[in-house]
Amino acid sequence: MEVISIKGRKIGPGHLPLVVAEMSGNHNQSLNRALKIVEAAAKSGAHAVKLQTYTADTMTLDIADGDFFIDDPKSLWHGYSLYELYQKAHTPWEWHEPIMKRCQELGLICFSTPFDATAVDFLEELNVPCHKIASFENTDLPLIRKVASTGKPMIISTGMATVAELDETVRTAREAGCQDLVLLKCTSTYPATPENTNLRTIPYLRDLFDVQVGLSDHTMGIGASVASVTLGATFIEKHFTLRRADGGVDADFSMEPEEMAQLVVESERAWQALGKVQLGPISAEKASQVFRRSIYAAVDIEAGEPFTPNNLRVIRPGHGLPPKYYSLLLGKQSRYSIKKGTPINFEKVL
Repeated sequence: MEVISIKGRKIGPGHLPLVVAEMSGNHNQSLNRALKIVEAAAKSGAHAVKLQTYTADTMTLDIADGDFFIDDPKSLWHGYSLYELYQKAHTPWEWHEPIMKRCQELGLICFSTPFDATAVDFLEELNVPCHKIASFENTDLPLIRKVASTGKPMIISTGMATVAELDETVRTAREAGCQDLVLLKCTSTYPATPENTNLRTIPYLRDLFDVQVGLSDHTMGIGASVASVTLGATFIEKHFTLRRADGGVDADFSMEPEEMAQLVVESERAWQALGKVQLGPISAEKASQVFRRSIYAAVDIEAGEPFTPNNLRVIRPGHGLPPKYYSLLLGKQSRYSIKKGTPINFEKVL
């Protein structure tokens, strides 16, 4: 499992997890708002911004009933036809260049999810550093081949895919020329619940396919994303908006800037805390060892006097013998007169 580089940013266990702000349709069809989202992502400390590249016509048919109408009352998008939803949510292709330019100015990586071959060609003209495959397209093998043939790193969300389907997807990507691959554990519900997130899948996917693995997180808050780092996630993607109250197709399960800033900080802390297998005191703990318990004279003890529970105590600080010697000392005699509060060592035992 090799470290991957995307526009100079290293992705792997020895590097900070890459935090990606997913703009999706939260621009609400305003380029000005899209640019403000980019600026807010940069200010929050996110490392990258991800777009989606499609049109309503490249996604579906302009039919407003039957299979093409969202009639599930539990859906965030109930009452829309698929065509209407994608019209409202898509990022106009002419916006991509100014958005990417603003990202570059602010030091953000910018890439996108292409949903068909024309989108791949368009993004290649813009020289994107990598391509993302959405969960709903992870079995679209012609699209996988098209993206893999660019030779760019690929990030593939695994939502809904079985092991057999993922094996076919990964093999297809490899055979078509993909050298650098990241799989993202993903639950394709909007929002997702923590109970349905199943983060233990992350190390399983990493070991099974020998790839970098991250999380495409649709839960609310930062808990799942931070926890994913402790299980080996090297890439975290969260939907991002200026304010959920502003509305938008994905606003209800998107992070606000303050939350994104918290995620960046806490995911870094989680990564730093992983460290290595360590037992015994580290250098930073040396000064704390004095606060361990040890054996002290609890009262003045005369020379030749036996040690008893009345004149010995196990207390802090730790300058005397360790507590494990307490029973051994009982009944033994003091070699010298010992003042109350003196640490006991073997030199003082007759």
